[in-house]
Amino acid sequence: MKRLRQSPTDPAFVQDPYAFYEEARQHGSLIYWEDYGMVCALSHATVSMIFKDRRFGREVPPEMAKPHPAHLDPFYRIEAHSMLELEPPRHTRLRGLVLRAFTTRRIAALSEGIEALCHELIDAFPEGDFDLIEAMAAPLPVRVICRLLGVPEEMGPQFLDWSNAMVAMYQARRTHEIELAAAKAAQEFSDYIRAYVDERRNAPGKDLISELIAAEEDGEKLSTDELVTTCILMLNAGHEATVHSFGNGVKTLLQQDTPPSAYAPEAIAQTVEEILRFDPPLHMFTRYAYERIEVGPHVFERGDQVALLLAAANRDPGAWEDPERFNPNRPIKTNSSFGGGLHFCVGAPLARLELSLALPILFARCPNLRLTETPEYANLYHFHGLERLMVTR
Repeated sequence: MKRLRQSPTDPAFVQDPYAFYEEARQHGSLIYWEDYGMVCALSHATVSMIFKDRRFGREVPPEMAKPHPAHLDPFYRIEAHSMLELEPPRHTRLRGLVLRAFTTRRIAALSEGIEALCHELIDAFPEGDFDLIEAMAAPLPVRVICRLLGVPEEMGPQFLDWSNAMVAMYQARRTHEIELAAAKAAQEFSDYIRAYVDERRNAPGKDLISELIAAEEDGEKLSTDELVTTCILMLNAGHEATVHSFGNGVKTLLQQDTPPSAYAPEAIAQTVEEILRFDPPLHMFTRYAYERIEVGPHVFERGDQVALLLAAANRDPGAWEDPERFNPNRPIKTNSSFGGGLHFCVGAPLARLELSLALPILFARCPNLRLTETPEYANLYHFHGLERLMVTR
């Protein structure tokens, strides 16, 4: 297996990780990334297989678990109940209860409100140059999730601050200061949501938190800790992925001089899927091996970690024709951007809905939208999103 070095915080890599993926791909579907000390899967087929193979999972084998530092207790108290980090049977139970409340009908019912919110945000665009991330990409998903959960929209900026601090824990640039900020945000976020859950237990509404409180499966309900973590997960994951998808997508659409036909009702689903494939918001997701497993020429032993390079898989020439080219007319095919298997992103339908509604409205309202400076990506790996997106209309 080829061993490669590439700092994930190197400025050149931050701006263009795809050059490294292309180099790595020349050595097969698996490489060893020295900087992470981990085997990485690059091909669409291998990434998809590992996502679906139950011999791999998110939880570290119990005998290999290590205690976390005491200063991170608030953060890991939340992580302990996260669907994202759990395997069956706990994952099955939690996901089942969440899906009972987070239904297709509930998501579809948000359409009218999302459209109105898009117009409201565009109405508030300033004259001259402005940052589209700040003006639309960031506030849109957090306000939608606030409405979905039933928490006050005016808390949106605070939720964003807490979310950004917590999500920074997964970035390659993680430091002790980042850890302290994440623990503080986790504690404050948890305290706020816990108090709100208590309110809803006494006075249920028509919001998702009330539905989650009422949801029951085989006589079991979500505990308060599970409810708190689920709400935080939805706010964090729903915001982070959609902001980056929107920003990366608009950048690409403008740089490619994408024609208005790409935003037509019959075409927008393909355009959204191509945005997600071409420049996804999450580039790496990890799994642990639960037994001795042979994958191609490599043998994983129990406890070995493997990194699934989602963005590399999305540009696999074995899965897509001319994958380095952005093509909004590309036939829809399952990509890796929302994961796969039993951990496939619960929020994927909502993210797709937001993008499919927001992009046509943005370009209809701002047909002359253009970039006013070259966009630069933030040092966020293994997330992938812009520092800002300066435009004028």
